[in-house]
Amino acid sequence: MPSPSPPPPTITFPRSPVPSIPARPVQTAAALMIGDEILNGKTQDTNSHHFALRCFELGIELKRIEVIPDDEAEIVEAARRLTADFDFVITSGGIGPTHDDITYPSLARAFNQDLAMNDEVLSRMAQKSMYRKEWLEQQTDEQRTARERMALFPSQAEVLFVTDDLWVPVVRLEGKLCVLPGVPSLFRRLLDNLMESYIPLPAERPFRHMVFTTLPESSIAPFLTELQRRVKGEGVRIGSYPSFQKGVTVSLIGNNEARVRELGEEVCKEIHGTVVVKDA
Repeated sequence: MPSPSPPPPTITFPRSPVPSIPARPVQTAAALMIGDEILNGKTQDTNSHHFALRCFELGIELKRIEVIPDDEAEIVEAARRLTADFDFVITSGGIGPTHDDITYPSLARAFNQDLAMNDEVLSRMAQKSMYRKEWLEQQTDEQRTARERMALFPSQAEVLFVTDDLWVPVVRLEGKLCVLPGVPSLFRRLLDNLMESYIPLPAERPFRHMVFTTLPESSIAPFLTELQRRVKGEGVRIGSYPSFQKGVTVSLIGNNEARVRELGEEVCKEIHGTVVVKDA
């Protein structure tokens, strides 16, 4: 019995340098999820949820999540509008090798750019594929052209290599719109590295305090309405989230942890609640 083939050696690449000059911290964000498969129910979108979690953890206020089809006119309109309105915008999906992967050419049109092949991406792609030589050699010219489409970017975009083991980069346009893949594992790896090293983050982080009560939501509504009115000027946000036939979770979010905890004690007393998550 032949012995199994040894695993291919690990290939690593240099990352793009992190800017040394600090930019204005990002305050607001938006997510543009692109794909017919999300809208027709074939694929469940988990990428926007992960983006929302990371924005909250890092102190960025996520203002919009939009889902649009693989349609050039819709991508152009949404990309222009979101980039004009928010500090940091991500897209997810539509950057593969098939006919319906039109995110890059649509974004090039949105920002009046040509498309240009990126030689560094092609080089990294080739190095990562050298141990799959057999199927590469069997590809037709048309198949190779389709593969190389994944390195065809808007000509004035920044190409950021945010990991050392993937050939896939983050493509950034207008200094704020970042193009990410739709595959969740790749999306998360690239997004996490991008946000932790290449995005100027706010100094403050929000603190979330949650209290659970078995009282019905209608019974606690007057108190919560008055409490929100009273603390609105302090930047504290209060929300209530019922669970069917179980009770209600009240969420308090603010940048001043001590004040949020103090309000949490008041909420516990007034609604006969218990703290279920002290911080998140």
